[in-house]
Parts: sequence; structure tokens; C-alpha cells
Amino acid sequence: MRTHRKTNSQRRRGAVQSRAKFISHDPHFVRNEFRTTFRRGAVAPLVALLMVPLIGMVALAVDYGYLCAVKTDLQRAADAAALAGVRDLVPNEFGFQNQATVRNRVRTYAAANLQNMSGFTVADSDIEIGRYNPATINTKVELLNDGIYDTVRVKLRRDATLNSPVSLFFARIFGIQTANVTVTATAILQKASFIYPAGDVLPFTIPVETWDNWTLTKELIVYNDTKMTDGVGNPVPGNWGTLDIGYTNNSVADMNDQILTGLRQPDIDALYDDGRIASNEFFDTTEPSWFQGDTGLSQGLKQSVTQVYGKIKLIPIFDVQNGDVGGNLEYHIIKWGVVKVITSEWGSNPYVKVQKQSVYDGRLRPQKDLSNTGGTIEGVYTTPVLVR
Repeated sequence: MRTHRKTNSQRRRGAVQSRAKFISHDPHFVRNEFRTTFRRGAVAPLVALLMVPLIGMVALAVDYGYLCAVKTDLQRAADAAALAGVRDLVPNEFGFQNQATVRNRVRTYAAANLQNMSGFTVADSDIEIGRYNPATINTKVELLNDGIYDTVRVKLRRDATLNSPVSLFFARIFGIQTANVTVTATAILQKASFIYPAGDVLPFTIPVETWDNWTLTKELIVYNDTKMTDGVGNPVPGNWGTLDIGYTNNSVADMNDQILTGLRQPDIDALYDDGRIASNEFFDTTEPSWFQGDTGLSQGLKQSVTQVYGKIKLIPIFDVQNGDVGGNLEYHIIKWGVVKVITSEWGSNPYVKVQKQSVYDGRLRPQKDLSNTGGTIEGVYTTPVLVR
């Protein structure tokens, strides 16, 4: 018996008939088809409606990103300018602080870091110089106009006043052509508190009364002006301020080495092992300590002292002493200062002549708490810090 096979045309005809039959039994089909077609056609006006906020979002993203980049460049330049300028606040040998030098330094560093902004200008009024107020430093940076200045605040701007506002891109569609950008950086020149190995020490000590009454321009003759006296005012024989910074019996070679190369790690270790300081990593000048005296001004020190003429050195300052003569004398060191070695004499009446100074020394470490102004080395400044 032959089986009848449907042709392709018959199969297609049957599918159409089945679909028509299905439609005839589903009264909602036509309406569903119409509704689907209608929704597909509504996308165009919806997209058109959303184009305005979409363009606005693109404008915001592009222009905001560009403004952030400009602000970052300005902030980096302001930070560098403030840090560089504040270092020029270190007083000279007469205690003078040259504010013109500070302003020139700020402008030089700002221009060097903004080479893509040709002719960038920093106004005098945007470079503030003063002394920070320790009482408010943890909440805000308040500048005072008295004492020794230690703070520089720099403002860099791009606005209608200076350097022209920043031109925008997509925001022009909405009539916004430009935007102002202003940044501020404040740097403080910190004072040193901690002496590390290689610190430039001078193994002589000065009475605190002499130090506090000593002006910057006056030269002091150690051993003539600062001879030690006993309780009734008689000179103490054999020692007028030579100090063992380290071992209690430093040799002449040890002292020469300190004068030429600075404080050594074995010196700090010896003070620590003897219980005179609290750490063997550094010497904390905020902690008073007893140091052993040494005998007189030895001729053996001449070779080192004469080599450091004109050099800046850290010198310990004491309030009281114990003992009677020579190496038996002890000094209670309460703070440190900075001096410049001027000259010396090694005849029958030996002395070392020094001058009170100010100096910048980045190897020293600062007092971390800016609100605490005590326990620092007078006249020594170190590592500026940025504050907001």
C-alpha cells in the first residue's frame, strides 16, 4: 500500500490553516499583537524625552572630571610652594626673616609645577605669613602676627580675578561657559626635639641664665664668660663646661670625633645603658638629664675645634651642677640650643668663642604635637609639615 507524502507546499498550507484556526479560537490574540506592536513604536519618543538629562549627565561627568584634574594640579603646586616657601622663614644670624624671599620662592615653585598654565600669577594677598596659634591648631589654623613666623598659607586661584576661570566643554550647552577653581595649602616650619646619631653636637655646656640673656648678635666666650662657680661664688677648678656626651669618661679622641662627625650611636647607647636617657635610638631634648663633666679645655681638642669654625652646632644648656672639681662635676641639662663656632684660643687662658644662631636641619626630628611648643631645640627648625 502506497503512503501519501505531503509536499512542502501542502505542509505550509496546513500550518497557515492551523494558525488561522488558533486565531479564531483566541479572541485576545489580535489585541495582544496590536498592543505589542504599539509598545515597540513608543521607544523613539521615550529616547527623545531622555536625551536632555542624558546630555546633562555627560556634561556633568566630563566637565566635573576636568575640573577635578585642574584642581589636583593646583593643589599639588600649592603644597609644593608652601613647603618650599616656609623653609625661607628660618631667621638669619641677626634674627631677620625675609618675607620677600618667601613670596618669591612660593611664586617660583608654583610656576614650576604649573608649566601647562603659562603666566600663572600668585597675588601678594594670597601668600599669608605668620605664626600659627598652638591653642587652636587642632581645630583650625589661625595665623598670629607676633613672635617668630613659622607658617605660610598659599592660595592658588583660577577665577575672574587671576589666571582666568576654567573653560568648560559640554556645560556650554546649558549656558555655563566657565568655572572658578581655588585651592589652599598651609605649611608649618616645625622645631626640632629629637637628636639622632650624626647630630652636630658640641661637647660644651652653657648656664641657662647666660643663654636666656644672650642675643643673636653677641659672641659668647665659653670658659671665660661661663666659668662654673660653687655655692658661694668661687670658681670651680678644673672644669668650665666641658661635657661627656655619652660615656662618663670620654677620651679626648671621643670628644674630637663628636665635634667633627657629630653624635654617635655608641654615645646614645652609653647614655641609655646608664639610665640617663629613655631610648637608645635618639636623644629626646624634652627630657632633662644628668651629664658627666670632663676636665678643662684640653689642648687635644684644638685640632677639631679649629676645623669647625663657621659651622653650626647643637649645644646643651644646664640649670644646676653637682660635684666639686674636674670630672667629678655633673650638669643637669634641661634644654639645647644652636650656636656657630667663631674662633678659639689655646694659650694660657683657653676659650672657644661661639655665637647664638638659627638653622634648618632636616636630619633632626620635630615635636609631633604642634600644640606643644615646649621641649624643642631653640633656633633649630626641621621638616615642614602640611596642615589643613
